[in-house]
Amino acid sequence: MARPLRYTFILVLAALATSLAAVGGWHYARASAPVNGPIILISVDTLRADRLPAYGYREIKTPALDALAADGVVFERAYSHAPQTLPAHAALLSGRLPFETGVRDEGMPIKAGEKLLQQLLHDRGFTTGAVVSSSRLARATGIARGFDFFDADFAPAAEDRRDGGDSEAIAEHWLDSAGTSRAFLFLHLDDPHAPYAAHAEAIAPSPTYESEIVYADEIVGRLIKYLKAHQLYDRSTIVLASDHGEGLGDHGEREHGLFLYDEAIHVPLVIKQPAGVGAGTRVRDRVQHIDLVPTVLELVKAPVPSGLRGRSLRPLLDGSGRIQPQTIYAEAQYGSRHFGWSPLTAAIGDRYVYIRAPREELYDLLTDPHQHENIAADHLAERTALASAMGKLVPRAAVTDLDPTSSPIDPKDKYEIVETYRAAVDLAASRKWAQAVRLLQSIVKQDGDLAEAWGRIGEYTARLDRLDQAADAYARAWTLRPNADDALSGAAVLLKLHRLDDARERAQAAADGARDGEQRGAAHELLARIALARHDADEARAEADQAQKAQPARPVAPFVAGRLLFDDGLYDDALPQFERAIAAERRGQAAPIAELHFYMAEALMRLNRLDDAETEYEAELRAFPRNTRASAALATLYQGSGRPDDAQRVISQMLDATPTPEVYAMAARLWTALGDSRQAAATRAEARKAFPEAR
Repeated sequence: MARPLRYTFILVLAALATSLAAVGGWHYARASAPVNGPIILISVDTLRADRLPAYGYREIKTPALDALAADGVVFERAYSHAPQTLPAHAALLSGRLPFETGVRDEGMPIKAGEKLLQQLLHDRGFTTGAVVSSSRLARATGIARGFDFFDADFAPAAEDRRDGGDSEAIAEHWLDSAGTSRAFLFLHLDDPHAPYAAHAEAIAPSPTYESEIVYADEIVGRLIKYLKAHQLYDRSTIVLASDHGEGLGDHGEREHGLFLYDEAIHVPLVIKQPAGVGAGTRVRDRVQHIDLVPTVLELVKAPVPSGLRGRSLRPLLDGSGRIQPQTIYAEAQYGSRHFGWSPLTAAIGDRYVYIRAPREELYDLLTDPHQHENIAADHLAERTALASAMGKLVPRAAVTDLDPTSSPIDPKDKYEIVETYRAAVDLAASRKWAQAVRLLQSIVKQDGDLAEAWGRIGEYTARLDRLDQAADAYARAWTLRPNADDALSGAAVLLKLHRLDDARERAQAAADGARDGEQRGAAHELLARIALARHDADEARAEADQAQKAQPARPVAPFVAGRLLFDDGLYDDALPQFERAIAAERRGQAAPIAELHFYMAEALMRLNRLDDAETEYEAELRAFPRNTRASAALATLYQGSGRPDDAQRVISQMLDATPTPEVYAMAARLWTALGDSRQAAATRAEARKAFPEAR
């Protein structure tokens, strides 16, 4: 072959090879392209799988969830690892089991080193946002870690939960403002959770668990409508799940938290993929919450952290294969940590479920799907196999790492106590604290050693301003269950009673027994406030420094420095310290500091800067609506500046935030001091109507 011809031939081959490589690469890229549209995780709290039409239930209609199921892959046998909101969500978002995350009960924050799904997606360039509807998922739990936007702000009257419709509207607004379709949204809806509420007469004149499901379906429908209107639905990966189920009396438990039967841990899971991939598929393989993180990470072509026990569900989503069968672990420690009962653990196999409590239980899901016949005594091989699988999953220390008060009592033996306790908690959630206290008092008459009930009595009587009773209840709880939570709460009440030596002793005990930096910081902050009340400036500064060392983002030191200057009448000097604390508070992720804006406002009032003072009083009340001193001061400012309607609004909000006889009496006295005897009389009449027992 002549040289020019050979040269031309080589060039053609090179060009052809390059073209083929490009075409091959393009086809490979198409086949393995990562998800680039929105990823939306919707968690419907307390939603049982078997109460949805998509899972065969026929007593209600859920058109939005049905449509989503038709467009996605329905996992018929999905399981939660815990029948409580925070432990379940911690597992869901971390891909790790409860004893690994350290979250085994409500109020136990996620360990600082845990890497959550939103953080992993943020590292891959996703903008991340979350809207939650319950204080059980508040920022302090650690769930907020890694979200660019996190909304857990509830109206004062809501206490600890928010209507799901309001949460969905906030989620839409965030999607509008995110500025990218490469976004991860976590939307938590709390509406099926007890106590149930009547959201609309058309849905349920008398609220029930099922009417709450219908309402949740309506909310999901609104979000889907929004996504379709913005041409996002077809591009979105939507995961619909629940954290756990609800007992509904199937095994005696009406709510959740105590038991590990299917009604509590068998949950819905639907995954809708972009462009309708896998639409209408139903999967019978057993899957679990910890499978979600590796699944989403594989969908976005992100590396999966080492040490995760879960499996990617991608083969089941695209039909390319199966997943390795795995024994599923679940635990319930609510009874052990709150009532001194034994912890419950469960191992779910393909056909059998093994539950270990004071006694062993084994159920055959094929012949006994509702788990009514315990066959543990007759099926040694199956029981032993699942017990062995559980032993391989769970370190023995993780099962026995419980409060020292734990005892081998079967929860079924004293379940009526739990039902009464839960009824009291529900009443308190509706701000019916006096009724809640009466129920709790009936419990401690039966079992005077129940620390959890004494702690709740302390909490609710403190809300009612029955401070002596609250102090006694917290002292009883502390004697039975010495922990930092009860010590902190009791010390705060003792400070209000001006029993400063007792308060200091209890707060120091809280600092010594703190489980983490946040709790240690709270204890030292309280010690600083006690030192302020004792007029011990050196100790106040030292404790403030300790508080800030424990929680660097929380500006306790400048707040206390400002308080000391304020108490000395040096208002001009106090302002820069308060301003520094407020600026740091805005920059940080810590919870707001009680009375920071109040004392800033008080200093401004003394310097005759009334407009600025008004702004600070309002800021205090947004963060702490039950600060009656701030309410009274702001109402007085409004009345004095000729704004009686605003004064009326503030006093009404004060009564709404803390509807107790004592606060009504305070409001009446306030109106009298403001020279409005008519409003004072009306307030007293309203109090007599609201609290007839207080006459």
